[in-house]
Amino acid sequence: MTGFRILLSVLLAVVVVYTGIVIVNHGMGLIPIFFGAMAEMTWQGQFNLDFMGFLVLSATWLAWRNHFSPAGLALGVGGLFLGIPFLTTYLLIVSRGTDSFAELFLGKERARAIA
Repeated sequence: MTGFRILLSVLLAVVVVYTGIVIVNHGMGLIPIFFGAMAEMTWQGQFNLDFMGFLVLSATWLAWRNHFSPAGLALGVGGLFLGIPFLTTYLLIVSRGTDSFAELFLGKERARAIA
């Protein structure tokens, strides 16, 4: 679990620093650029569409892990719109209470059910 937490921390730090540099150099105009590339049917657009699929899967997993409760749905929205900074922070926080990957990814109730 320690290695996984290190990976999460590195991903979080790299993306936050990189995003800060991009904002300083190019501003906050992500949405038109992101969807504009998809509308142009370019390789960048293909990558953005693929990445958006990962965001949707991340959001669905966050909501599912939290039993589609109101908090789970809110976490899903956070994962959808905030990406890796949100997901890594969530996993770092949740991983503090366990050393079990089953519990981390399934939640306590589901992990106990398969044990």
